[in-house]
Amino acid sequence: MRMKNLKSIKHLLSRFFLVSFLFLIMFKLNASEKTGRPVRVVSLCFNNEDLVKIEKIVDEEGAKGTDIIVLPETWRGQSKPETIEGETITALSKLAKKNNTYILSPIDRTDGKFRYNSAVLIDREGKVVFVHDKVYPYWSEFDLTPPVSPGTNSEMVYDTDFGRIGIAICFDANFPEIWQALREKGAEMVLWASAYSAGSQLQAYALLHHYYIVTSTYTKDCQVYDITGKRILDEKSDNITIARITLDLDRGIYHENFNMEKLDNLLKTHGEEVEKELSMSREQWFVLRAKKPGISARLLAKKFGLEELTDYQDRSRREIDKKRGFSFTKKLTS
Repeated sequence: MRMKNLKSIKHLLSRFFLVSFLFLIMFKLNASEKTGRPVRVVSLCFNNEDLVKIEKIVDEEGAKGTDIIVLPETWRGQSKPETIEGETITALSKLAKKNNTYILSPIDRTDGKFRYNSAVLIDREGKVVFVHDKVYPYWSEFDLTPPVSPGTNSEMVYDTDFGRIGIAICFDANFPEIWQALREKGAEMVLWASAYSAGSQLQAYALLHHYYIVTSTYTKDCQVYDITGKRILDEKSDNITIARITLDLDRGIYHENFNMEKLDNLLKTHGEEVEKELSMSREQWFVLRAKKPGISARLLAKKFGLEELTDYQDRSRREIDKKRGFSFTKKLTS
């Protein structure tokens, strides 16, 4: 009888440990699932630092786990232009591969007889996958020998494994057509490397075009603007500023026009998975975000027929131009 009880206890204990083990595995799997589409961004802001010192910081930040590290405009100066195969990109490519992270590093780039103020994107495997040349170099850059050439690459965006990023550099902040183009090309987050801060200029672009903007500057301050235009991060230090933030690229912004009944239907059916995070009553806008892992608020909204704010604005422009008989925007610029 005693032997039978011992076997029964052992059986119960085995079941208990098995269930506990399975529960632990399921918990870890669930914990590893991401809510929305989070992107971990590190911005380094500094001036006049050597490569070895910045390599060390990039390596440390990459080892902590991040999706992309952003460095300031031509952070190694503009006295010795280098190729993509040069010292800077070669060193950072090794760190990108080692730490499985993207790195955006601007350089003073030479390409044959031409010179560019470029932002070089390195992917998680350490490969250069995209190069954006400053569209509007500052006036003093034309006095260099050779002078910096204005960028001609009209792509301006790149599809990473976490979303579509756009790139702009310093003086480009003064030209609204750059920021409109980034919107039209579907940028979800714009990385702006610069010598100065820009501030409210960038806030205006984030507000008008509904993408995140992340800065990396000589002035040692990092600012991040939300898709609503709100400044959600503003960090500055006396030495090297290391700013960290996680941005959810699945959050979507919508106009109340033609969307409210669809929103009600969405929330009635999926209210435990998606929420109206923010209501901007004066603008008549609202923001949706996912509440549970594995759910995309933007995809669910699209399934229920909700039209994102940028799509609504663009469609309105096209349809009203049709009724007018010509493009009002093109006529203004012709």
